[in-house]
Amino acid sequence: MRRITHVRLAHSAAKGGHSQQWWLQVDQQDRIVDLGLMPEGSAMAGENWRGDVLSPMGIDLQINGGFGLPFPELTEAELPQLLQLLDQLWCDGVEAISPTLVTCGAEPLRRALAVLRQARSAHQPYRCQLLGAHLEGPFLADARRGAHPRQHLATPTMTELKARINGFENEIALVTLAPELDGAATLIEHLCDLGIRVALGHSTADATTANEAFNRGVTMLTHSFNAMPGLHHRNPGPIGAACQRDDIALGLIADGVHVDPTMAVLLQRLAGDQLVLVSDALAPYGLDDGVHHWDERALLVKDGTCRLEDGTLAGVTLPLLEGVKRLASWGDNPVASIHAATVAPRKVLNSKATFQLMGRPLNELLRWHWNHETKILSWQHAD
Repeated sequence: MRRITHVRLAHSAAKGGHSQQWWLQVDQQDRIVDLGLMPEGSAMAGENWRGDVLSPMGIDLQINGGFGLPFPELTEAELPQLLQLLDQLWCDGVEAISPTLVTCGAEPLRRALAVLRQARSAHQPYRCQLLGAHLEGPFLADARRGAHPRQHLATPTMTELKARINGFENEIALVTLAPELDGAATLIEHLCDLGIRVALGHSTADATTANEAFNRGVTMLTHSFNAMPGLHHRNPGPIGAACQRDDIALGLIADGVHVDPTMAVLLQRLAGDQLVLVSDALAPYGLDDGVHHWDERALLVKDGTCRLEDGTLAGVTLPLLEGVKRLASWGDNPVASIHAATVAPRKVLNSKATFQLMGRPLNELLRWHWNHETKILSWQHAD
């Protein structure tokens, strides 16, 4: 048995909890068997972490591929490559992902869902877990489609939905759609009845329309600020509407390009525990900068940012935890930034989810160190 002292926990983004320090009791298998608050003024014996933060590993609800593998183009032959990517993601501090399938044809979508189903059955310890898929499209607003191919956008009807997900309902965790489209309300209610979470994204919705969608069951904004109306003092849009509530998660790509650092910090302060960091990583994740391909289009990657040839911002190749480090350095709030990528995403897929440390081995957790002088956050696997 060993004791670790002076540990902070990423329980909440609330500022009041940042200074609390804990002790942990760990058994011979490095599993946490007991914990408690450090007594005031105590010089308790043990391994002193000096205020380092202990958190669960990351959960990425929006990642589109990696190692040159776009998830919407998955085939059975690429299953070994997919498993290699999942092994790498674990090394990158990510415990689980919701593999994101952007707008594509119904046939390749169904093929990809079948491959993901196979990959889930091949899960093993210390490999990133595949959660249900995130379908980002095809029910998106044309004016806000971004890099999504126009020819594969679809009208939100039950026929179009069933053509894509019939038989795969249990393989899907999240669907992003534009709630202002005719027919979207019916789809939202149907997806909620199936237990599938719905997010607002690639949308022209104003605050009123967004609130109507939230009342129907939409529980998240997909990459806030991007592909939706911004936060304006006369037109608060979906971001303003979401920040007025306590039941809507706000996804954010914290690379400093998709959203300016100042706006990212502002959103963190407005959203609090509702902020959820996502990577939005594309197929070149894990590869060098240069020219890559997304379906038949060229994808230009420079300094971790992906753009189409016409300059359209398409995604990143940065790891999820890089976004945590950047947000922490911009806002001087490391615990809240850690919470947004490790604890908050769990609540998106399960509103009653709570993360329990008791019984968890240290090698399934992360240890974070914040350098107050340089404002640099670093992490390692806790073991």
